[in-house]
Amino acid sequence: MIRYKLVCDKSHSFESWFKNSDAFEAQVSRGFVTCPVCGSDKVQKAIMSPSVARTDGRPGVAPSAESAGEAAGPARVPVPAPQAALLTEREHQLREMVRALRQHVVENAAYVGDEFADEARRIHSGEVEERAIYGEATGEEVRDLLEEGIEILPLPPAPEKGN
Repeated sequence: MIRYKLVCDKSHSFESWFKNSDAFEAQVSRGFVTCPVCGSDKVQKAIMSPSVARTDGRPGVAPSAESAGEAAGPARVPVPAPQAALLTEREHQLREMVRALRQHVVENAAYVGDEFADEARRIHSGEVEERAIYGEATGEEVRDLLEEGIEILPLPPAPEKGN
């Protein structure tokens, strides 16, 4: 097996394993290798230092400039690659729609907490004035409400800001 550092046409870098270099070339030519960030199939090998296998069983090391016979120069500090977006634009839009829906419900409905099932029944029977409510219910309470013909919908949790 061989590990390649790859980069797509949008500069997203990632790694992947292949049986050998011929397998890599065959998969790339057929469009089987795609960027996990953006889905592009325009992928090529990125510059990487080789991993040298050791015979003593310890992990391999990349050859250094000194071991290659070159004069040692100033130490190089790696520059971190820009952080790639983990969500597509469509996923961001969906999360924003869920946030907006949740905010609308919270602003326009009464929170009744654990009394949701009982309050929904009172509203359904006409015992109290009809109004929008939200709260918590167990799986059994949800099943009972639906069997009684009381229409309810789950309120999706708010997507976390960092995700």
